Amino acid sequence: MNTQPLWTSNEVASATGGTNTRDWQASGLSINTRTIAPGELFIALQGPVFDGHDFVADALAKGAAGALVHRRPENLDDDAPLSLVDDTLGALWRLGAAAHDRSSAKFIAVTGSVGKTGTKEALRSCLGPQAATFASAKSLNNHWGVPLSLARMPRDTVYGVFELGMNHPGEIRELVRLVKPDVAIITTIAAAHLEFFESLEAIADAKAEIFESLKPDGTAILNIDNALYDHLVKRAKETGVKTIVSFGRDAKADSRLIKFSAGEHGSDVTALIGGQELSYHVGQPGEHWAMNTLAVLTAVHAAGADVKRAAAALSDLSALAGRGERHRIDGPKGKFLLIDDAYNANPASVRAAISLLAQSAPEKGGRRIAVLGDMLELGKTAGKLHSDLVQPLVEAKVDLVFTCGRHMQSLHKNLPTKMQAVHAEDSSAVAPLVSDAAAKGDVVLVKGSLGSRMAVVIEALKALGASRSDSGAGSTGGQDAL
Repeated sequence: MNTQPLWTSNEVASATGGTNTRDWQASGLSINTRTIAPGELFIALQGPVFDGHDFVADALAKGAAGALVHRRPENLDDDAPLSLVDDTLGALWRLGAAAHDRSSAKFIAVTGSVGKTGTKEALRSCLGPQAATFASAKSLNNHWGVPLSLARMPRDTVYGVFELGMNHPGEIRELVRLVKPDVAIITTIAAAHLEFFESLEAIADAKAEIFESLKPDGTAILNIDNALYDHLVKRAKETGVKTIVSFGRDAKADSRLIKFSAGEHGSDVTALIGGQELSYHVGQPGEHWAMNTLAVLTAVHAAGADVKRAAAALSDLSALAGRGERHRIDGPKGKFLLIDDAYNANPASVRAAISLLAQSAPEKGGRRIAVLGDMLELGKTAGKLHSDLVQPLVEAKVDLVFTCGRHMQSLHKNLPTKMQAVHAEDSSAVAPLVSDAAAKGDVVLVKGSLGSRMAVVIEALKALGASRSDSGAGSTGGQDAL
């Protein structure tokens, strides 16, 4: 067992340029006193609402090894273990860079409009049984989440997997300078954050920033079925990337989906990976999952790990919270199935969710029910992108559609008259309506952008009665999920 600390006070001072009030050793890092564990270093970040410096005393009282600060809080003992730096966020970035530089790990970076978190978690599941693997927690993919994740990486890591997110140009450029990956995945390009971009090409350009700090002998992995594939290949070559590997259904794909068999609780896949034909089971339903396992296994191959073992591990995949979790609810009108995909949404992920709803057969007398909240950050195209969901709902044979939010009105007013439809102002208004409707045998999908607060609907449905997780849960590919 490795008892070496994650960081010592001297290492932190050397990495950040700070000074220590006394020596300490930390087993981990935290920026939240609500979840901090004894022995961790507390980093006092200053945000627009809260200032971590106000919570340093609380962190130390809970057993923190020390605190990284850029000013000394007034309510501390004279001998409090502190590392004083010029700016805590800047110091965190330098700490993340130092963690990378001291590591001999293979680094894999994941970005894309859809599928980042699910792909990252699948890589964790595939590589973990083979060697010491570290992956960023949850969706820590932004300007503080990525350096924090890097700084948390254990010294003995063999495979490091990091998710990179953005909603403005230039953000991935800065993040990938920290990660400096051996393998870079772009899952796909889709209509997300269009409020901040002029076109899908502009989104692709922002995602393509991931190539700029790919190691000289690194591998870029791209979705050949995506309309922006050629655009991304061009950008990769312009930045000097020599090895580009494609995945998808296309006959020219390097990693190709040969056969796909859908099931309610998973999928059977036959694929060509690294010149080898593999058959494996994916423990999550939905073709989007099958497609993205191609990217996962291609990355495993590029990182030099055992692809056969990785493929076998895919059968054990489980859904992430709010990203396709299934719950059996024993409500007052009988038992029904709840698919919780309320974490986030964009047009591509909502279509994937509706497709999964189509594969989920109601019990006798039950209905398919879709509860949809606004997809946000779509700019001028929002109305059309919402109304474009009519056809997928019809094809999925959805019986009842609840919508809420300003943008979802565009969908509601275009639904066919034969389809039952109810619209409400927001999630709080629609929640009791859905709760009253849910009945025996129904399958209820809840989906929407994080800002639409669709978790309110989830909690209302869970409150109807006892619930249990369904072992066949499957993520539908939310904005930050596969």
